[in-house]
Amino acid sequence: MYDVVIIGAGPAGLTAGIYAARSGLKTVIIELAMPGGQAALTEKIENYPGFPGGIGGYELMNSFYQQALRFNAEFIFAEVKSLKLQEQIKEVILGEGIISTRTIIIASGSQPRHLGVPGEDTFRGRGVSYCATCDGAFFKGKKVIVVGGGDAALKEGVYLTRFAEEVIIIHRRPEFRAAQIAVEQAQHNSKVRFELNYIIEEIFGADKLEGVRIRNVISSEIREIKADGVFVYVGTEPNAGFIGKELAANEQGYLKTDAALQTNIPGVFAAGDIRDKLVRQVATAVGDGALAAVQAEKFISKS
Repeated sequence: MYDVVIIGAGPAGLTAGIYAARSGLKTVIIELAMPGGQAALTEKIENYPGFPGGIGGYELMNSFYQQALRFNAEFIFAEVKSLKLQEQIKEVILGEGIISTRTIIIASGSQPRHLGVPGEDTFRGRGVSYCATCDGAFFKGKKVIVVGGGDAALKEGVYLTRFAEEVIIIHRRPEFRAAQIAVEQAQHNSKVRFELNYIIEEIFGADKLEGVRIRNVISSEIREIKADGVFVYVGTEPNAGFIGKELAANEQGYLKTDAALQTNIPGVFAAGDIRDKLVRQVATAVGDGALAAVQAEKFISKS
C-alpha cells in the first residue's frame, strides 16, 4: 500500500516524487524506461532557470532522479498495463503484480508522433530516427533530413550539424512555429538548408535508406532528395495506452484536469506532458509535478 503512485519518471514525475517523498508520503515512481523522459534525450536545455550557460538534458534529469532517491522515493521499472480507479483505494496493474495506493499522479508524458508515410516503419532504427542526441553520431559526414517546424526540429537540426555534412530541414509551411532564436541559429548555420512548403510522401531505399520523395503543398511538384538519415520532429502524442475511458481527455488523448491538476476522478491527478495544456516545457512540467504532489497530500489528509 502506497500513499502516492506516480506513473512516469520525466521531469513532472520526478518532481512529484521529490515533493511527495519529502512530505513523508510513502511514494513509488513507476517508469518503463530510464528516468528523465524526453528531457533526458535533449542534448542541451537552455531555458531552464538557474543555468545561464545551459545544461545537458541527461545531466539535469539525473540530478532530479538522485534527489528523489535522497528523499526515499521508491522506483519500480515496469510497464503499467491498466488502472482500477473507482474505489477509494486505487490499483495500478503491472505486467507482474498489482500496486494499491490512496492517490495516483499520472505523469506518463508523450512520445514523438510518426509521419505515417511509406518507408517510415521499414527504416525505423535503420536511418529513421526521432532522437538526434541518441543517433546523431551515426551520421558523421553524411546528409540528413529533419522534418518539422517547431523548436525541436530547429534545435536538433542545428545539433546534427556537429556530425552531418549537410542538414536539410523540410517543413510544410513557409514559416516556422519555433522561437525566433532557434530559427536564426538554423538560418545562420552554413550546413543547414531549407525546403519549405514541402511534405514527405515516401522514405525509400533498398538495403538502406537512400532518400525521400517530397511534394510541394502549393504546386504539387514531386522531387527526390538523396539522404542517409531522416529525423522526425512533427509533434507528440500522449503515452495513454494504459488509461481507460473513465478519465476525461481531449480529442488527442491528453488528460483534462482542474486548477489543482485533479482529473475527473477524485484522488487521481495528472502532471506534465500527459495533461491538456498550452505549453510543454521542462519548467512547466516541474511546476505541474510540485502542484500535483501538494494536492495529493491535501487529498490524503482530508480522506
